Amino acid sequence: MVRIRLRRIGAKAQPYYRVVVADSRSPRDGRFIEIIGHYNPRQEPSEIVIDKERALAWMAKGAQPSDSVHSLMARVGIVERRPYTEKKKAATAATAE
Repeated sequence: MVRIRLRRIGAKAQPYYRVVVADSRSPRDGRFIEIIGHYNPRQEPSEIVIDKERALAWMAKGAQPSDSVHSLMARVGIVERRPYTEKKKAATAATAE
């Protein structure tokens, strides 16, 4: 199965990630098929760059984004937010009140 996931390339205590398409059996920082973007959480606001056309092309071929990449794609506007996360946030807000 092919996954769209993050690959950490930052130095110690300085995270920086590439958004890659990789086989789900390969290690986190191991072999990958294609780099389709990057994510820098240390900037304010966070820098998220994802090639929309390549991401949608891979998803059309059956690639599944990881939860973290899916949330990044939703923030950029490539995919819609997952409905269960909205329900989970509503339930959490209801219990907090």
